[in-house]
Amino acid sequence: MRLTYLATYPIKSCYRVEADTAEVEPWGLAGDRRWLVVDDDRKLVTQREWPRMGRVRPVPTPRGLLLRAHGRADLEVPFPSGTARDVKHFSLWIAATPAGDEVDRWVSEVVERPVHLVHLDDPTRRPVEPEFSEPGDRVSFADGFPLLLTNAASLDAVNDWLVEGGDEPVAMTRFRPNVVVSGAPAWAEDGWVGRRIVVGDVRFRVPKACSRCVLTTIDPETGEKGHQPLRVLGQRRRFPQGLLFGVNLIPDMRGKVAIGDEVLVQD
Repeated sequence: MRLTYLATYPIKSCYRVEADTAEVEPWGLAGDRRWLVVDDDRKLVTQREWPRMGRVRPVPTPRGLLLRAHGRADLEVPFPSGTARDVKHFSLWIAATPAGDEVDRWVSEVVERPVHLVHLDDPTRRPVEPEFSEPGDRVSFADGFPLLLTNAASLDAVNDWLVEGGDEPVAMTRFRPNVVVSGAPAWAEDGWVGRRIVVGDVRFRVPKACSRCVLTTIDPETGEKGHQPLRVLGQRRRFPQGLLFGVNLIPDMRGKVAIGDEVLVQD
């Protein structure tokens, strides 16, 4: 089994950044979901309710981000150094630093609603859900866990179901994984929950399977919203925990992973 895909999402719910290698930090891949878009009430905004967020294409730089969008001039965004303010990430209020008025105007014009960009300067502020973690586990602005792993063969199975039903196949990017593995049978990842996997030299815990939401129905390239693949997951992958595709990961150590790394499953 090998690692065949790596991606981060510098701004939660915006466009992805694909890579050949990535640094693993305790709270996820370096740079992953360290920025967040919030509304005037300082509450999280995501593509679930606002698909236009996918138009924002962030590029990490040594000083912060470069923001890109079709038809707009690029905007450099340095890591902000002002006073952190609490923002609401789902049910939890977390301190994050505003990127500034110029950045807010740029992002608001691209997504076509008033929003604000903030940066999580200290990624140790948010604990992972205690039920699935160990003391000291932390996560940035990801939904709940530091990384998401998906299995290429499981996507093949989903696409077979879609084609059988007269629908178009979907790309793995619909599921916004950090890491994708190939060489395992479809749904092998169901049996990894509660175990550990090793990618290259980096060890991870597999605390739970990932329950999928309406975000999977939004084409990340066009922003168009449909019914699949969530509908077929509801028919074929419905469990008490939700509509399952992929597994969450928590790093046990720092390190570096790269496409082509061997992936092993341990007890």
